[in-house]
Amino acid sequence: MSGRDTIFALSSGQLPAAIAIVRISGSQAGAALCGLAGSLPKPHVSSLRKIVNPISKELLDEALCLWFPGPHSATGEDIAEIHCHGGRAVVQAIELALAGIEGLRPAEPGEFTRRAFTNGRMDLAEAEGLSDLLFAETELQRKVAVRAAGGALSRKVESWQQSVLQLSAAVEAELDFSDEDDVTPAHLEKVQGAASNLSDEFLAILNRPRAEKLREGVRVVLGGPPNSGKSTLLNALVEREAAIVSNIAGTTRDVIEVPIAIAGIPFLLIDTAGVRDRGAEEIERIGIERARQQFQLADIVLWLGPEGEGPKTSEVVEVASQRDREDFQPKAPGSLAVSPVSGAGMADLVDKLLKLSENIVCRGDELTANKRQAEHLAQAQCHLAEIVHQSDYLIIAEHLRMIRAALDAITGRSGTEDMLDTLFGKFCIGK
Repeated sequence: MSGRDTIFALSSGQLPAAIAIVRISGSQAGAALCGLAGSLPKPHVSSLRKIVNPISKELLDEALCLWFPGPHSATGEDIAEIHCHGGRAVVQAIELALAGIEGLRPAEPGEFTRRAFTNGRMDLAEAEGLSDLLFAETELQRKVAVRAAGGALSRKVESWQQSVLQLSAAVEAELDFSDEDDVTPAHLEKVQGAASNLSDEFLAILNRPRAEKLREGVRVVLGGPPNSGKSTLLNALVEREAAIVSNIAGTTRDVIEVPIAIAGIPFLLIDTAGVRDRGAEEIERIGIERARQQFQLADIVLWLGPEGEGPKTSEVVEVASQRDREDFQPKAPGSLAVSPVSGAGMADLVDKLLKLSENIVCRGDELTANKRQAEHLAQAQCHLAEIVHQSDYLIIAEHLRMIRAALDAITGRSGTEDMLDTLFGKFCIGK
């Protein structure tokens, strides 16, 4: 499909709804709106118009129309919007009327946002933030995504680019006006010091949790032998019967995943088969092997089994469950004793999970990077580290060039089509 086509799509929520927004973007957006509404409203001012099929002259609806001339619009192109009644038949009739206009076609997923990126209305880091915002389900996810979509990382990258450009200019000046063997120690130390400071800034962000972890949730795996109370504890944490509870050993045979938000932080609670070395039949043994695989992937393991016998591959919290039972056996000091039945100790367990999550997911008030952005930032940091110990201005200049390229990749100035297709393909049709 050509980027020069004029596109249209429903850009509001699922139908039916009180109001639906049909958006048109492209060079023929104004003509299309004139065809349906009779004339263009004043820019950025809503106007009540009768919406008519330009071919059959049939009245389709009475709606508010808006006109946003490019390049100062969401996509950088001319944009028209029809805010109509949100019945399915109304929207379908308007879309059919638009499809009948030569040069107009339905938009593809994410095409409005992609045009905004192509036309310089947002960069790649902001587009990724918008994608996260569309899928945000918790308050913390929303806060982090709003910062990214608002250009927090992009502005930081721009300031880094300016610093690197100044260093490049200074190095090029030395190459132009100094002999190869005439390296000014003071000037070299200044360049190396600036590179060291930038490197520290990059490392501070690289050492923070990745943005993806906030979207995926903190993986909390409940582990222990059969009948240790894992499923009962899971149900108590999610406050519903998500897992089958039974006194029969081996009831839980497969992995059960339940997403939940606690204090705005996303968690993925995972119940697993009871782990035992003897007495398990074939299907249960498969479940036990899957449980051990989950231990490897976990951020946190709540271990309900014998103390010290839990997995050694992640953060393990010793939990003594079933404290309401007469035969309850507490664990050593520092462990948690809980009763999912009576609720005793559950608040302490939740507090423990929230405390551990602080080092696993990013905070809403700090700058963070996703995996793709962090890879480019790590490349730039490696080149900065090389400059700190380098005295050859030619080599320093090349490192600075590579740093600029890596920072450009973060904001999409050097992005590839395949990567862009993947990103914008995740958006809904009207975005």
